[in-house]
Amino acid sequence: MTKRNITIIGATRGLGKWIAKYLNNFEHNITITSRNSKEGKIVANKLKVNYSNNNIKAIQNADIIIFAVPLDKMEETIKEIAPYAPPNSVLIDIASIKINSANALKKYAPENTEILPTHPMFGPRLPSLEGQIVILTPTDINGSWFKIIKKFLIQENTHIIISSPEEHDKMMSIVQGLTHFTYITLASTIKKLNISMKESRNFASPIYNMMLDMISRIVAQNPYMYYAIQKQNPETRKSRNCLINEINYMNNLIEKGDEKTFVSIMSNSAKHFDDFEESLGRSDKAINALNTELVYLKNNIGMEVGLKHRYNGNIHVGIISEVNNEVVIINKSNKQLKIKISNIDILSKEELLDWKKNNLNRYYYDLSVIFSKSCDEGILADIFRKIDQVIDVDIIDEYYGNQISYDQMSITFHYSVFDKEDRFVVEDYIQGMGGIIR
Repeated sequence: MTKRNITIIGATRGLGKWIAKYLNNFEHNITITSRNSKEGKIVANKLKVNYSNNNIKAIQNADIIIFAVPLDKMEETIKEIAPYAPPNSVLIDIASIKINSANALKKYAPENTEILPTHPMFGPRLPSLEGQIVILTPTDINGSWFKIIKKFLIQENTHIIISSPEEHDKMMSIVQGLTHFTYITLASTIKKLNISMKESRNFASPIYNMMLDMISRIVAQNPYMYYAIQKQNPETRKSRNCLINEINYMNNLIEKGDEKTFVSIMSNSAKHFDDFEESLGRSDKAINALNTELVYLKNNIGMEVGLKHRYNGNIHVGIISEVNNEVVIINKSNKQLKIKISNIDILSKEELLDWKKNNLNRYYYDLSVIFSKSCDEGILADIFRKIDQVIDVDIIDEYYGNQISYDQMSITFHYSVFDKEDRFVVEDYIQGMGGIIR
């Protein structure tokens, strides 16, 4: 995307802050606003963007205006700011309910601007847009800004859904409204039953653990936002009432001992979920993913590992000393570091090497080795390069002469390692493959 002036209204936390940080990677001129000047300045300094405590002034030269305020403040904020949008700009809201905000944008945005009600279907904990769903509800699919933003999202490998505000809100009454309501109600029920979540995991199947993780993820969010999602979408009320009626009906079947009807309803419901095999495949992958890192760590105790914290981005490199179902302990610079497995990604061999190149000292050596003249220099260099301790290697000299036998050649390798002691490992390896060190 061409460099733009972008103003984000309400970007000191949550998704607004995430968007400011993400778009700043593309060297746009970003301005964020907040009613809390102290917090706004702190966030702006951290993100290296501009800050303004005056919403009207902040949008004067904006090409793109993004409304990222709480759902219950969205309509009044649009009413306050939208009329002052400069000509040819685009106004975007990221509310999770679209009819209300879309109507507000239509009503208050100047005629010489474009509006694009948008719903990013992800939270601020994710690292990028890649693979994430973004729902666009444009008023004009031929609008110039719609084409620009759609192109940008495609370039970022985003999964784009084009919808109307009405269709969006109906789908969200299930995707968000019904799901959130069910999980929050389950959490409240378990609490009232006085069941220890941690203790229950000891008895749990992988499916139960996955469900608990999703419940925890939901109830740990902003409860005011989740209440607003329930309250402000009329379609969600219909979904909740349908669920409540169905719960009572199914409970009565069990109490009456009506096995036949219960089984029939469950079977017919399964048929309605017509992607049964795909669902099994996806859930199998999710279950396996829960154990993959744990198994890897347990199988590599005593070995070096690189761990990246999923949320703060810090990378820790050390020797695995202990692993249990919840934490991994690594020996890092002669200190024991305990990290929750749920919070880390394991670096690949290539990622670990890149980190070392950027963060550790290297030691360079020249090694002259005598081989048979029939050996191929390129193959020897490739073998040398595959030694685990070697970072990189070049052939800097080849010698054929009186100091060695006529059927031999001397090759001098210039190589680097991270540890001085590794040079001896390298020399042993070279001698083991028949080389004679000069």
